[in-house]
Amino acid sequence: MTDKTNDPVAIWQKMMGEMEKGFNSFANQAMSSPEFSQAMNRAGGVAAGAQKQLGELMEKYLVSMNLPSRDQVTGLAERLQSIEAQIGEMKSMLSQIAASSGISQGFDGAPKPPRTKRPPSENGGQT
Repeated sequence: MTDKTNDPVAIWQKMMGEMEKGFNSFANQAMSSPEFSQAMNRAGGVAAGAQKQLGELMEKYLVSMNLPSRDQVTGLAERLQSIEAQIGEMKSMLSQIAASSGISQGFDGAPKPPRTKRPPSENGGQT
């Protein structure tokens, strides 16, 4: 086995451990100061303000291009889901009504016309 004092991996691990301890203590001291929390508060406020301004700018751009915004598309999707749910309920009710009355036709209730058209004969329709 190699000697721990001459092992480059052990030396590297010890050096990295010491650097990590030093960095952690520095970061803990910096984060515990009121100046750090104020700076982080300001940075968060600036980021939120910038995001709000970008959203408003995109909204104006989409309006000028006559395109819907994200909120409008989301609203349309919600309305469409509601309409689809209502249609599903109507189909279910119609199926129940048709089953109880013995109707085996389509949902429109109209009887299907008889099939009278015949396929063309093998000689091209000529006799």
